[in-house]
Amino acid sequence: MRSSVLRRTCTAAIATALAGTGLAACNSEGGSAADGKTRITVNCWPQPSAKIDHKRFDEDVKTFEKQNPDIDVVAHDAFPCQDPKTFDAKLAGGQMEDVFYTYFTDTERVVSINQAADITEYVKDLKAYKDIAQPLRDAYTVDGKIYGIPRTNYSMGLLYSKPLFTKAGLDPSKPPTTWAEVQTAAKKIAALGDGTVGFAEYSAQNQGGWHFTASIYSQGGAVVSEDGKKATVDTPEGKAVLQNLKDMRWRDNSMGAKQLLIINDTLQMMGSGKLGMYLAAPDNVPRIVKEAGGKYEDLAFAPMPGGKGTLMGGDGYMFNKKATPEQIKAGLKWLEWTFLTPGQGYMNNYARAASDKSPVGLPEPRLFTGATDAKDQELKKASANVPVENYQAFIDGGQQLDMKLEPKHGQQIYAVLDGAVSAVLTKKDADIDALLKDAQSKIDGILARG
Repeated sequence: MRSSVLRRTCTAAIATALAGTGLAACNSEGGSAADGKTRITVNCWPQPSAKIDHKRFDEDVKTFEKQNPDIDVVAHDAFPCQDPKTFDAKLAGGQMEDVFYTYFTDTERVVSINQAADITEYVKDLKAYKDIAQPLRDAYTVDGKIYGIPRTNYSMGLLYSKPLFTKAGLDPSKPPTTWAEVQTAAKKIAALGDGTVGFAEYSAQNQGGWHFTASIYSQGGAVVSEDGKKATVDTPEGKAVLQNLKDMRWRDNSMGAKQLLIINDTLQMMGSGKLGMYLAAPDNVPRIVKEAGGKYEDLAFAPMPGGKGTLMGGDGYMFNKKATPEQIKAGLKWLEWTFLTPGQGYMNNYARAASDKSPVGLPEPRLFTGATDAKDQELKKASANVPVENYQAFIDGGQQLDMKLEPKHGQQIYAVLDGAVSAVLTKKDADIDALLKDAQSKIDGILARG
């Protein structure tokens, strides 16, 4: 994603890589140009089809280059920013951009195969870095060395329909705080009839395993041990997660007959006014509005029930191991300018976002702490165009929760747990103990392979 007369994509190189016939260098444009500028390639520029985002990002690159005439930013567009079908090929071939997009969960793998530059000595010059929340900095730290810069973050909570709460005789200003209260509320909402579902849960495409992880965190448990060597799903906390789902599905009939849901299903259900609650991150709110006809005023957020923990994740940028010191310094300048400065750049120019009719005022991402966070929140509030009061419970309650990152080998683990969640939701006689024992064994096998 980004600008300059040399802007291009790496589509041909990726296709070649996947065909196994060699790789053209996607980062060949980086380095020192003949004009003496430091040239960096970066990715994740919104595609032209995303007209406003594409335009704004291009504007930002040009403004940055004008303010930093010694730096040339060469942008590669991409959607999604990280495509599993091409990411691994580029990574294995050492063909990533100089500054490349990653999820928090990618860090250890990228470092372990020696494809990331150690930027520890350069971060001291990054003013905003010290104000980034520590858990987010930790996501890009391996063995005490820094390999990346966070860009956004999220944590899971309970997304619910205010109109359905009111219609079911529930107080939308007092959302459930325990899983027992979720069960009670879901039953009342489902009793409204006409195809209304009280609570929905994913159980396919690894998304069920992802939500199982969030739920076990809310119970105070985890899916793997702290040292990452053993599974910890065959536990009272793991059993509580599946038992809760089984009770709502078969005892209370509050989850509807249609199962094996994924995120697109819940977006449509919530947008059509037929779903009371589901687990989500705040970025689901604008998707429900834009993609499923929902209304901002109808959607509210609460922290994860249980009060003990929640799953957090996010994304950011790492640096190609081949990047020169000059490119790393230039890349850090770019990241600080466009992602880490309140009121400025692609992520934080809230006044501009509001003028584009993009949502401003959602409770996340919340990247910073201290004075920088206060400034960021002040600017966001000044340009807010969504009902921020609908998210106050999430903000207040979330600060009390233990924020836990996704586990290493997350997608493989989620695939295993998908099976347990889907079995409970599709088979009335599902044996929870046997499901957890089997999942424990399979996850242990994944962890043993490293």
